[in-house]
Amino acid sequence: MNNTFNIENMELDDMHIMDLQHAMETGQITSRQLVFYYLSRIAMLDQDGPYINAVMEINPDAIFIAEALDVERKQKGSRGMLHGIPILVKDNIETGDKMRTTAGALALEHNVATKDAFLIKLLREAGAVILGKTNMTELANGVSSSMWAGYSSNGGQVAHPYGDFFAGGSSTGSAAAVAMNFAAAAIGTETSASILSPATQMSIVGLKPTVGLISRSGIIPFSYSQDTAGPMAKTVSDAAILLDVLVGRDEDDPSTLRNENDFSEQKYTSFLDESGLYGARIGVFSEVPDDVLNSGEYDESLFKQVISVLTQAGAEVVEPIDIPAFHGPWSWNKVNSEFKHGMDNYLKSSSFQTGIHSLSDLIQWNEDHAEEALKYGQDLLIYRDSLKNPLKNKDYILESITDLYRSQDQGIDYAINLYQLDAIMFPSYIGADICARAGYPSIAIPSGYMDNGRPFGITFAGKAFSESTLIRIGYAFEQRTKHRKKPNGYNKLILQTDRCT
Repeated sequence: MNNTFNIENMELDDMHIMDLQHAMETGQITSRQLVFYYLSRIAMLDQDGPYINAVMEINPDAIFIAEALDVERKQKGSRGMLHGIPILVKDNIETGDKMRTTAGALALEHNVATKDAFLIKLLREAGAVILGKTNMTELANGVSSSMWAGYSSNGGQVAHPYGDFFAGGSSTGSAAAVAMNFAAAAIGTETSASILSPATQMSIVGLKPTVGLISRSGIIPFSYSQDTAGPMAKTVSDAAILLDVLVGRDEDDPSTLRNENDFSEQKYTSFLDESGLYGARIGVFSEVPDDVLNSGEYDESLFKQVISVLTQAGAEVVEPIDIPAFHGPWSWNKVNSEFKHGMDNYLKSSSFQTGIHSLSDLIQWNEDHAEEALKYGQDLLIYRDSLKNPLKNKDYILESITDLYRSQDQGIDYAINLYQLDAIMFPSYIGADICARAGYPSIAIPSGYMDNGRPFGITFAGKAFSESTLIRIGYAFEQRTKHRKKPNGYNKLILQTDRCT
């Protein structure tokens, strides 16, 4: 059998999920060939060339899975939009296969999950090929206050595809992999800014959903009240396709049981409306904190251009808006306590490595292997491990209540109700923390490039379970501007497989 194909002629580097699905349906390419293409890019560009270091581990069964899905397509037809589509997932999401789940920690390098996380189960049922795991900031930035974003002791440092720039929150590997087209899309996780930050930094789309829209079962925890997984993709349409599959009620995650919508009926792809900005009422929050102004992440002229685009597209722009609770005061008692409790529970239930069954055990292992494991120290781990009765102390209990009141009643809900808004627009990812505390959704969209080539992005945020509105607004903005462009080190590959059978 001759499977010769030319990547240059196929233009796979510019094809999105709908295009790839059409190419497979019409026999232009197979899932097997698609896996070959992405693996060749990872080998040449992630582990060599520009050395992005976004991928932690490859699924050794990916080619077999793709071949099986090709056979199924011929015999039974396609399962849907993700049939045969290779997807990368963040290394804190459990997969019940040969890959490890380490959250970037060298101490957890032998952690092999016994079953799929709930969201992985849904992806497999939809026909996605789990291609591999992505690198991340170790333990979702839970180890050290001085650790550089995108670094892990198990995976090393993720490089920014566009230059020597800050890589963003902990889902850096997923963002960089999408930017470099190492898979059709990726899954990240967010506690606060871990999807939105790297998405805006690397000129991709990142969707941080409402807490409870996607199950957290099988994800190494950071914060019970704020954790969520979410899609990271080159386009809003790709993110919506993933979201259609990822949502679902999970009896093991109570947060998924509070959504009034019928998951079986909800199709986020139905909100991909090019005229979605027309008549939308969008509040602009423009109080940029000093640390963001000084970091080089904000460009006033590009932000003004975004506002101009919204107006020209027929949106009602309300500027400026006030969010009383935006600047706090905020505390971190809640997430610190939940991290301590969650990691102790996770390690206690894992039998991957004798001797590590608590956060204290993990800290001691790191100390015993300090040269390899503690490049940046572990002051955050030590502090959190010192917390006693983490879910029992009054500071934790009070902050759990006040966080929701401030971020919702005096925050996002307040502004949306007062100004009668469909969504709030923030420059870069500055609204990530208040939305995270509220458990509310946000979507990051590429919005241009600064003079030095650094990407600039914006985020749209809304009330709980308003993802459909954010997708409609985000898609219309994306289609009107089409800002995203490939990184300089992208390097198109031509792959010949004529000797493969």
